[in-house]
Amino acid sequence: MSDPKREYLTPTQRDALEAELAELEGPKRAAAIEAIKHARSFGDIAENFEYHSAKNEQGLLEARIAKLRDRLHHAVVVEHDTDEHVGVGSIVEIADEDGETMEVEISAVGGVGPESPLGRALMGAGVGDVVDVEAPSGSWKARVLGIRRP
Repeated sequence: MSDPKREYLTPTQRDALEAELAELEGPKRAAAIEAIKHARSFGDIAENFEYHSAKNEQGLLEARIAKLRDRLHHAVVVEHDTDEHVGVGSIVEIADEDGETMEVEISAVGGVGPESPLGRALMGAGVGDVVDVEAPSGSWKARVLGIRRP
């Protein structure tokens, strides 16, 4: 079996995942346990919708907890001191070949992943650089207009 994929996070992104994990393992888990306990009080669990719903919610919660733990375990925290080159955590303004602009954040948490076609193309680029984006829907060029940190 291959090594698990590393996930590159800024310190802020890591902190956000840790905060979410703490919330899920603390108050949210306690609420799920209480919901199951309350649903059991209705009697026969074989036909108890509330019980089955509460157990399903608990399963989803535990799956999310496991996912967050895994992501944090395999995280590589990166810090960039400069806005000269695109890196994890950069907010990048780009223009496509038609001149349409967009702003993307290079982030494994709620942004364009550094391993995605656009993320790979932008990593290490500087302002003014033109990069080739090799996407499944076809290749296109993007010009880096600006780089900043949140």
